Amino acid sequence: MLEINFKRYQSVAILDLNGSIDIDSSNFIETVGWCLENGFLDILCNFANVNMVDYAGLSVLTIAYKNVLNHKGRLKLTNVSAHIKKTFSLVCLDKVFEMFDDDEFALRSFEEDRIICEIKKKQLRRRFKRLPLDIDIHFRSKAHEKNFNSGKILNLSAVGMLVFAERTYPLGEILELELSLYPHPGRMEVNGKVVWLVQKDIQPQIYPAMGIEFYRLDSDTQKHIVNFVDRNLPLNSASEC
Repeated sequence: MLEINFKRYQSVAILDLNGSIDIDSSNFIETVGWCLENGFLDILCNFANVNMVDYAGLSVLTIAYKNVLNHKGRLKLTNVSAHIKKTFSLVCLDKVFEMFDDDEFALRSFEEDRIICEIKKKQLRRRFKRLPLDIDIHFRSKAHEKNFNSGKILNLSAVGMLVFAERTYPLGEILELELSLYPHPGRMEVNGKVVWLVQKDIQPQIYPAMGIEFYRLDSDTQKHIVNFVDRNLPLNSASEC
């Protein structure tokens, strides 16, 4: 049976795992459930001593992960070996689970998530203000492409953007984005997820275009985008989502 040792760092539950995660690892689901019941919504799983994860084990991890999401929590992994990462990638779960190579960086990511959540909890008028733009952007699929495509940002908000481009992607695709926002020095590199595609029969004037939501954005970058939008909006602007 999988051995699980519990410890905590501030409000984060850390589960040190030892052994294999397989069909006999239901105790992992139970331990995650116990963490949630006792107020630990942020859970970090240390895989340093995990030697194998089979397909049944992936199901165990997925069940626990869904339980955490249902409680509006976060479950992340650290010290995952290369051969286990490959197992995750075979079923595309590497796009679902956040994995870190360093415990300190992983723990810091929980705090950054909380900062971003606070930004998103601001008044709706501030959070969803959209800035009309006409600036260049370069993008590519993180999973499938080496070369960047070009497009135009039509509007920008604290949580995403509308991009006009000949090349669009399916809903859910994760993109690498490069853009420049004065006075930020150089090009800004961020990730985004496609969450909306413009329909030609509804908005032919901006077709083809796609709505992109920022994905795993660090707190400093999000603050810069919020400040850029606020600084460049006209007074009493009514531009909102």
